[in-house]
Parts: sequence; structure tokens; C-alpha cells
Amino acid sequence: MGTITRNAANNFTTGGVILPAAINDASVASLTELENTATGGGAMTLISEQTASASASISFTTGIDSTYPIYKFECIAIHSSSSGQNFHLEGSTNGGSSYGITKTSTQFQAYHTEADTGNALQYSTAGDLAQSTDPIDIGRSINIDNDECLNAVIYIFNPSSTTFVKHFISTETENYTGTGILQNFTAGYFNTTSAINAFKFTFTGVTNLDSGTIKLYGISGS
Repeated sequence: MGTITRNAANNFTTGGVILPAAINDASVASLTELENTATGGGAMTLISEQTASASASISFTTGIDSTYPIYKFECIAIHSSSSGQNFHLEGSTNGGSSYGITKTSTQFQAYHTEADTGNALQYSTAGDLAQSTDPIDIGRSINIDNDECLNAVIYIFNPSSTTFVKHFISTETENYTGTGILQNFTAGYFNTTSAINAFKFTFTGVTNLDSGTIKLYGISGS
């Protein structure tokens, strides 16, 4: 036991602060929660994940309730079945039986071409909504070369509230028309005081999610 105690003590400074070398992949036996520093919140817990395979849509209809004040989606390596389509997010107040909540949003974009022949930072009137039941454009004009995809992080705040509208923030990056990088920054709110308990991801029209993974996390309060 003395050896274990001495080894443990070597991981701290004389002031009792843990040393950086003490934290590594082998130092935690069973990790179930991850501290979330990006939003200033508490622990981030994986609720569920789904993998697309020529999927018309990906829906999350369970696990979204009052357990967490913040929910986070990670959209990883999403590939579309056809070019030039938009990647959509929708919410539901009845467990996914229907979608089309009224929304207001804002969006701006940054892009830069591989050949360094074009770049811009611009507001996207095509990507915003004004009291619309249309889906939210998380990504726009997706390209589909074999080595191209989109990735996005989306935060939903207090979706189970029956007092306030439901705010969201999204950051997405994609290969743009095969010649550069495009990043979309989108934010807004679902204009309902009913609890939102389901979300759905789609592409424009009949375009499928060919491949990719979407993960849903809950973030506890700080």
C-alpha cells in the first residue's frame, strides 16, 4: 500500500496541484462523462448516436427531456447522395409525429478557395428564416466528391422549457463546390413555449444521408 501511496503522491506538486503528466488515456479506468469547457457547462454525457447508410433522414425521438439544460449534436463526416443540396434540422413537440415548428434564424458564412482566388465573409439571406416553418439550413450547397463531407456542432438550449422559446447555435464546415472550404454560422430560436422532444436531420428533397454519424449529448449545468 505504501508503494501505491508514494506513486500517487508523485502526481501532485508540493502545493497539492495535480501534474499534467498524471492525466492520460490510462489514468481513468471507466470514463462515462466528459467535462465540457467549450460552452462553460458541466459534464457532457453521450445519450445516443446513429450512423447514416443511404438514410432519408436521421431522427432523435428519445432522450430529449428536462434531464439536461443543454443538448449538443455532433454531425461527423456527413456525405450527401447528390450535389448542391442543403443540410436541414427540424424540431418536434410531439415525439417526431410531426415537424414544422415556426422559427426565426440568422446566418453568415465564410469561404476560401483552394487556389486562393476567392474569399468572403458574408450574411446569408438565403439561409435565414423569418417566422417560417421551413427547416433550418445548417449547411448549404453541399458537394459530393468521394473525399468530401460536412461536419457540424449544434447546441439546443433548454428544449423542455414551457416558458421560453428554444434557442440554438450551429457551426458547420463543408467542402464548397469542390474547390474550397465554406463555414456556416447559424443561430436562432424555435418560436414555441411547448417542450421540444425530437429532432430530425435531412437533406433537401429526396437526397439521402449516404454516410456519416450523428451523436447526441446532454450537458449538465455548471
